[in-house]
Amino acid sequence: MEKIILDTNFLLSVFELHIDIFAEIDRVCDFKYELYIIDRTLDEVENLIKTSLLSKKRTAKAALELIKAKKIPLLHTKDPRLVDDILVDLDEYIIATVDKDLKRRLRKKNRRILTIRQKKYVILE
Repeated sequence: MEKIILDTNFLLSVFELHIDIFAEIDRVCDFKYELYIIDRTLDEVENLIKTSLLSKKRTAKAALELIKAKKIPLLHTKDPRLVDDILVDLDEYIIATVDKDLKRRLRKKNRRILTIRQKKYVILE
C-alpha cells in the first residue's frame, strides 16, 4: 500500500480550481493507497483561516472541512522545520503538491509526485 501526503496548496487547489482531486487520484493511481496530511499542513490551513483575506479564508475553511469529511489521517511529525523541508525528507511517501519549488526539490531526490496539470487533472510523476 502506497502512502500519499497532501500538501497545503494541493488541498486548497480543490476549491480554487474546482477539481475533484480524490476522483483524479483514483484515476491515476493504479495501486492501493492511503492519503495523509502532516501536522504542520494542518497548522498552515488553520493559520490561513486566522490571518487571510476573506476569499483565502473561505478556501482554507473548506479545506479544513474536507480533511475532516474525508477523515484524512494526520501524521504527527513534531518537527519545527518548514513544511516543505519535512516533506522532502519523508522518503517513503508520494507527495501531492502544486508548489514549483517543492516539486523541484523532490525531483532532485527522485521522489514520486502527484501534481495538477493544465488546472484540470492530476498526474503522477
